[in-house]
Amino acid sequence: MKPTLVEQIAAYGPSDLTSPGRCPLIMGIVNVTPDSFSDGGQFFTPEAALQQARLLRAQGADVLDLGAESTRPGFTPVEADEEWGRLASVIPPLVDEGAVLSIDTTKASVARRVLKAGAQMINDVWGLQADPAMASVVAEGGAVVAVMHNRQEVTPQLDLWDEWQRFFDHSLTLAEQAGIAREKIMLDPGIGFGKTVEQNLWAIRHMRALGAYYERPILLGVSRKSLFGKLLGREVEARLPATLATHLYGAAEGACMVRVHDVQAHKDALTMAALLAGRDEGAACAMVGETA
Repeated sequence: MKPTLVEQIAAYGPSDLTSPGRCPLIMGIVNVTPDSFSDGGQFFTPEAALQQARLLRAQGADVLDLGAESTRPGFTPVEADEEWGRLASVIPPLVDEGAVLSIDTTKASVARRVLKAGAQMINDVWGLQADPAMASVVAEGGAVVAVMHNRQEVTPQLDLWDEWQRFFDHSLTLAEQAGIAREKIMLDPGIGFGKTVEQNLWAIRHMRALGAYYERPILLGVSRKSLFGKLLGREVEARLPATLATHLYGAAEGACMVRVHDVQAHKDALTMAALLAGRDEGAACAMVGETA
């Protein structure tokens, strides 16, 4: 019997933050948007979104993260009804096919609809803090939630550890008050959101400490991000090598899940890293493919 998403995430205990060879879950990105920074417009129609989602599942994605509102810098906000409308015809076929779906949204009304339609996870880039009803909706839906750190402004002098504590303490208090089970919560350090290049690098280096401090698994997402453009001078389409290197580093640091555009490349790279760490392929990446 296939483990549920909650069971797979709960299987990541504190020891996995220091144990090499564990193959993280792969979250495949499907942007049902006209303006996302990397692939805006490519999968905007339901037909294109479904085709991409099915391709990513076939390549080994454990979870599909569907987003219907861009979160890139300078994005155009979308009303809740429009956001739901972009998802309404995409979610049911994927649920019928057995896909595990995460929805990238900050709106409680959208979260309520997608959970009712069969999604199992909410990926909130404002960590339950943008919409006061979000935590209750997640709790009522019994969903897994990724709580991401975010900031409105970039502050170079910021002590990021203190900022993380302030932010995540508040998010986890909201989760507890709403009744979200602790084993259903993941933390995301928020790479690329309200941080300088140096702060982003620091956040990646200290994600293991963040997970250990809160005893929660970490979701790491750096796929094709502007960080690589600023550091390496690479355009979006040339950022896969840097993305792979950073996610491999994250896997070695105990990341439970990596959020990616390029699923096949990540599955191959993560599988080889796990094998080289001394785990056989079945043990190293048993979770990868069990939900695909």
